[in-house]
Amino acid sequence: MKVRELLVPGAFEFTPTQHGDPRGVFLEWFKVERLVEAVGHPLTLAQANLSVSAAGTLRGVHFADVPPGQAKYVTCPRGAVIDFIVDIRVGSPTFGACDAVRLDGIDRRAVYLSEGLGHAFLALEDDSTLTYLCSTGYSPGREHGINPLDPALDLPLPAGIDFLLSDKDAAAPTLAQAAEQGLLPDWQKCQEWVESLQI
Repeated sequence: MKVRELLVPGAFEFTPTQHGDPRGVFLEWFKVERLVEAVGHPLTLAQANLSVSAAGTLRGVHFADVPPGQAKYVTCPRGAVIDFIVDIRVGSPTFGACDAVRLDGIDRRAVYLSEGLGHAFLALEDDSTLTYLCSTGYSPGREHGINPLDPALDLPLPAGIDFLLSDKDAAAPTLAQAAEQGLLPDWQKCQEWVESLQI
C-alpha cells in the first residue's frame, strides 16, 4: 500500500496493492498499521456509511464540530468520484485550500480526512458507491455544511455538468457565512484534539 500526504494537513491518500488472477482481484483497502504510520493513531470505528449516487451528484461540503469531530476513511469500490478535502479550520496555514483525489473501482484508492476537515465529492458515473469508515457516529446537532458551489471554495469542478444537490446542501451557507456564524472548526482546537489521540 502506497501512502501520500496531501496538501491539506491531516489528509492522506492510500493506494492499495492489487493482486489479480483469472478469478478476479484481491486487495487490502484498509490497514490500521499504515494509517497509524501516517497519522499517528488508529481510527476508532464508530460508524460505517455507504452512499450510492447518480452521475452529476455533488455532496458536501460536510464537517462536524471539534471536539470530537469526525475523521473519515473513504473509498469508492464501484463507479468513480472526485473526492474533495477542504481545509476549513480557522487559523490553519492552509485555510481554504482544497485537495481533489479521483476514487474509483480501478485504482481503488482511499482517502483519510482528519477531524475538522470539510468533505465533498462529485459522482462521475451512475451508481458510484462510496464507503466511509467514521470515527464518530452521526450527530445532527454537531453536523454542518458549506455550499459546494461557493466560488470562494473554488473546488476544481469539471465544466458542463448540471450538478445534482440535495436541498440541504444547496441551502448551506457560504464559507464566509459559516465563518460569521461561528460554525467553522478552530485550527488550534483541532490540533489539540488530534494530539490527544496519538499513541
